[in-house]
Amino acid sequence: MSEPVQWDLSRTGLLTIDLQNDFIHPEGAYGRAGQRADGIAALPGRIKPLVDALRKRGGHYISAQFTLVPDANGEPLIAPHLKKLRPFLGKGDFAPGSFGNTLVDTLYPADFVVEKVAYSAFYQTRLEYIMRAAGIDNLVVGGIVTNGGVASTLRDAHLRNIDTVLLTDGSAAFDSTLHEATLLSLGTVTAQMTCADVLTWLEKTS
Repeated sequence: MSEPVQWDLSRTGLLTIDLQNDFIHPEGAYGRAGQRADGIAALPGRIKPLVDALRKRGGHYISAQFTLVPDANGEPLIAPHLKKLRPFLGKGDFAPGSFGNTLVDTLYPADFVVEKVAYSAFYQTRLEYIMRAAGIDNLVVGGIVTNGGVASTLRDAHLRNIDTVLLTDGSAAFDSTLHEATLLSLGTVTAQMTCADVLTWLEKTS
């Protein structure tokens, strides 16, 4: 892994995982089901200054958003394990182009949006195409949940020899114990920094 301070910020992307209304907004699918966590709700405001600072250095912001593809009747195609875990998900939730599928207002709009159907933002998505076309070599990653989409994306980036920074307080899980355990397990996969340290780095880099 290269040291982040050596990165060309014009070739760096900030990638957030699943910071969308159905996960975070009180009127989204999870909010209506009472599935909320203060640590998750705080993430957009914590990450927004990093997005602004990176854009000033010529970098890009990419939002990866979990999507449930609807069938001909509008019913979502939900993997059995997810349906068992989140039985409250139903018609219209995480649907392409819907309010719930959209990036939260604090971070909207992203420079690029990636619809994803599984944990990793790389799995069967256009993320790698966007990175090549936009000249993005490195990624700063945050979002939810740390032990799910965030970890899977970072591991897939590692397999592709893409250097990454995990935002330790710019990612969160519904269970803080799982969050901390995942940070430990990713120690050999990605560099790790707080949002404050990344902001200092971005603002100091000429």
